[in-house]
Amino acid sequence: MPKRIDLLVVEDDEATCLEYEQVCKKYEDVFLIGSSADSYEAVKITEEFKPNAVVLDLELQKGSGNGIDYLIQILDLKLKVKPYIMVVTNNVSPVTQAVVRNFGADYIVVKSQSDYSVDMVVNLLRSVISSIPDMNPYTPTSSPAIKKRIEEDYNRRLLKNITRELDIIGISPRFKGRNYLRDAIEMICHKEQTYICNEVAKKYQKTSASVERAMQNAIDHAWKTTDTTTLEEHYMAYINPGRGVPTLTEFIYYYADKVKDSVD
Repeated sequence: MPKRIDLLVVEDDEATCLEYEQVCKKYEDVFLIGSSADSYEAVKITEEFKPNAVVLDLELQKGSGNGIDYLIQILDLKLKVKPYIMVVTNNVSPVTQAVVRNFGADYIVVKSQSDYSVDMVVNLLRSVISSIPDMNPYTPTSSPAIKKRIEEDYNRRLLKNITRELDIIGISPRFKGRNYLRDAIEMICHKEQTYICNEVAKKYQKTSASVERAMQNAIDHAWKTTDTTTLEEHYMAYINPGRGVPTLTEFIYYYADKVKDSVD
């Protein structure tokens, strides 16, 4: 049976973490246990959930600790089976890379190389995984606790991205339609909905017509009050010139695609 990669990503860029989630979903043999911007939290996750592969960003500027801290603490754990650790870094210093290898990194990918991407990193892991000893064979099941953790972490980052996008174009919390739009975009990210206004209306116990009206009013107001440069920079889909503003459906699906694909 093929071996499964139970992957932990130690990375401080949220958009990159979201991209790892999207890429991993494409492959049946890659299961993303979780991600962390904190090297100390990452050590705890490694100890508790025992990933067999780790993608480790060496420079963690937004979290606590750094990649070398993680490597040192993993050595101190004296794990029965150490995960395969692939370091990704902008640091091309031979000295630094030698230190990283000495502390247990199995492979180093330099981000400046021309073909670097999240997809490349995941596929590189997939290509070497069969030669890594002591890995668990693929099974279609996984811990419900891990699944819940991943789903909650994904939803938190997804909602944060949606909220940021709405803020940028001037749809503030004072508009009723703001929460409706946020939830509609989130729903489309998870599963395409035929009657999205109905689904949002059910959640808030409102009529579908009132929810639709509030969402469109919020969009219309943004296009009247936000400067044109900001709108053109952050909403790049086609808008019917005769109408001048996106339709509700156009708006929701545009932002669902934008945040889901981590396009900032």
